[in-house]
Amino acid sequence: MYLMYVDESGDVGLVNSPTRYFVLVGLVLHELRWKQTLDELLAFRQELKKDLGLKLREEIHASPLLTRPGELARIPKHRRLEILRRFADKIASMPDLNLVCVTVDKNGKPPGYDVFEHAWQALIQRFENTLSHQNFAGPKNADDRGMLFPDHTSDKKLNALLRKMRSYNPVPNQSGNGYRNLLIRSVIEDANFRDSGLSYLIQAADVAAYLLYQSLSPSAYIKKKSGQNYFNRLSPVVCKVVAPRADGIVKL
Repeated sequence: MYLMYVDESGDVGLVNSPTRYFVLVGLVLHELRWKQTLDELLAFRQELKKDLGLKLREEIHASPLLTRPGELARIPKHRRLEILRRFADKIASMPDLNLVCVTVDKNGKPPGYDVFEHAWQALIQRFENTLSHQNFAGPKNADDRGMLFPDHTSDKKLNALLRKMRSYNPVPNQSGNGYRNLLIRSVIEDANFRDSGLSYLIQAADVAAYLLYQSLSPSAYIKKKSGQNYFNRLSPVVCKVVAPRADGIVKL
């Protein structure tokens, strides 16, 4: 069984939206690596506690960490950015992790374009395809399945989409003519939603999503500190087979 922990960056609005992009990142690992991965993330958090005073129970939520830190304002801003950089390096050092990345550029999309649905459909389809072809890093079983563990989002809408894709999932042919009905078979059950404050794995997905968004549309502070390049640090664990692009990012 492969588990995909998902978080987003940006918003899904088309009209009067403050963001040009919407980003989804799924962090995928095999169930046999779950405990090992969690132990490594716990050890990493213990390092941050020792070096920077970040408590184990305090959430690493990338955007607020820099812009609305609350109690974490006690840590200087450049050290909070260091947390994100070190988290990226930690994720990249774990060879059994896989990142599936989807971006939506909302510029030029027609009225009525459903950013949420298109982004999630692309992510789920890539998860399905990579499962069925056994292309994820980590242990492999002939009949591996997958489950979704997203941060809370439009919960009912996501599960309705997932159920629909099991009975009707038209995917355009590469020729541009016609569609194939590629039903979701390997991704099982409804999504299992998680509170990001209680999940180091969701927090890892959040950091990856934030850094991907900042690579596309960096804030003034991120640009000043060259943080728009931090997503490149994650390249070793980005699942390249999900997109024809060399960087493996699905762009809509």
